Formats: sequence, structure tokens, C-alpha cells
Amino acid sequence: MKKYSFLILIAFQLATASGNGNATNPPKFSSFNHILDAKEILCDACGCSASGGSMGFASILNPNFIGVRYFNQSYKSTDGLYSNSPWYEENFNTIQVWGRIPITKKIQISALLPYHFHNRESANGKQNISGIGDATLLGMYEVFKTKKDSAVFSHTLHFGGGLKIPFGKFDEANNGSINPSYQVGTGSWDYILATEYVIKRKQFGLNAMLNYVIKTENDKNYRFGNQTNYAGTFFYLVETSKFTFVPQLGIAGEIYDNNYQYNQKVRGTAGDILLSKIGFEIGKNRWSFGANTMLPINQNLNDDRVRANYRWSVNLNYTL
Repeated sequence: MKKYSFLILIAFQLATASGNGNATNPPKFSSFNHILDAKEILCDACGCSASGGSMGFASILNPNFIGVRYFNQSYKSTDGLYSNSPWYEENFNTIQVWGRIPITKKIQISALLPYHFHNRESANGKQNISGIGDATLLGMYEVFKTKKDSAVFSHTLHFGGGLKIPFGKFDEANNGSINPSYQVGTGSWDYILATEYVIKRKQFGLNAMLNYVIKTENDKNYRFGNQTNYAGTFFYLVETSKFTFVPQLGIAGEIYDNNYQYNQKVRGTAGDILLSKIGFEIGKNRWSFGANTMLPINQNLNDDRVRANYRWSVNLNYTL
């Protein structure tokens, strides 16, 4: 019942925010000096709880919005028993309803609800899993924002926290697989601590983010390792009389602690990855479209038995 109460609350808040909008006076994208772009996925080494993440909690052009996003993550894995052990392809696909809404002048809430459909190859043939994933609620508080329009640089700093809610199914049978993150959910309530910082000068800016995810044990006595996410994204605001365009370039990193089962460390489940990213957003009136691609620069996942190939995403948002 607690899970469904969260869903009702999210739906009510989004409907309220949308109703308060003035459709005859769409916002100018250039006025969004508090650009927030938390481009870091909450992803357990691959994709079972991907809920926002290297792909983001927010939009460059839409500080308050509701939208739909699709992202794909491609990996390959091997058991590593022999030097010539085969590598198998894994694909993690997610369609996500997401939004960011204002509660007060200084407080914003991000809400994300994913649907996953994954597939992978194995020695026994192709495997498919699908279902609703874990939802995420994240609240951010504006600690500081430059108030003088004449300032050479403008700064915005947010701190916040949230929850990952276990709507997704955790399949205990996948625990012993090469990639235990081949799931649609973790089965656990997890806690998020986050910070976002934006510095801008005229049309040019830099967004930096850092968050830490504290993961708990699920009812199958399995706990995914805590996770640190960080990212930096340069952006440039290009405005015309008909649309606004924002190219983006940056890096993102993820660090994973070991998983635990029955309070015992699961060997070979820690790791880290550093990715490059390039993307854009384009907006007209209240609508915006975005896309980005991420490629690994350096990685060490599951004792090098799992390797990331690429990630990419597209999204369509409506400004509230």
C-alpha cells in the first residue's frame, strides 16, 4: 500500500503543476539561469535499477517538466573461466516517465518511473526479462543562487536526497549469473544523497553533480553495493527567434562497492567506469527534445568480466 501511495502522490503533484501553467505565455528557455542537469544514472553495474541516471534527473531546457525518455545500454559479459571463454551481448532497454516539479520557490521534486525490457545471449540461448522497474523520488533544495544580474558569473547550488522505491521484481535466480544486475528491480529501499552545482557566464556554462546511493538488503538477503556517481557537463545556449538549441559535452563516472548475500561479500561485483558524453537539447515553445550518447573511456566492472559498449538516450519533455 505504501508503494501505491507514492504513485498517487506523484500523479497528483504533476497534475497540479501542469494545471498551474499558463499555456498562452510559454516560458523562454533562456531565462532558466538555474539549469540543472544531473546526468548520472543510478545503475547497479549495468541496468537493473537504471532510473535516472548517466542519463539524468533533469533537463537543461526544462527546469520544471513532465516527459518520456528511452535509453539503451549495451554490454558484453564472460565467465572468464578460460582465456578463450566466449563473450555474450547484453542489452538493457528502459522507457521512463519522468518529471521535475516545484514544491516551493527553493524546493523541487524529481520523480521517475521506468519500464525495463532487457535481453541477453547465453550458452543456453537468448534470455528476455521485462517489467516495471524501481521508482525514484528526489527532492532538491536551493542553497545558493546568484541574485545580481550584473554578476560576471552566475552560480546555483542545490543539495538534496531521496528514495528508490522497490516496484521492480528481483529474480533470485540471477544472483549467481555473470552479471547479477540483469534484473528489472533490486527489491530494496535505497537512499540517495545528491548535490548539483551550475556556473554560467552569458550563454556558456558548466554543470557538476555528485550523488551517493546507500543500498539496503532485500527480502532475498541480497544487497547491491553502495554507489557513487559524478559528472561534469559543459553546455552552450544558442537562441533563435524560432527555437533554442543547447549542445552538451562532458564526462560521467560511477563507482560500485561489492554486493553482499547473507551478509557475505560477493566477490567480483565491485567496479568503476568513466564515460565520455555528447548530446543536445532543442526546444520550441513548451516542448523540447533531447538526445545523448556515452562511450567508455576507462572501466573495470565485475573483475573485467562485464564491459560496457555504449549508452544512448532520447527524451521528449513538456514544460510545466
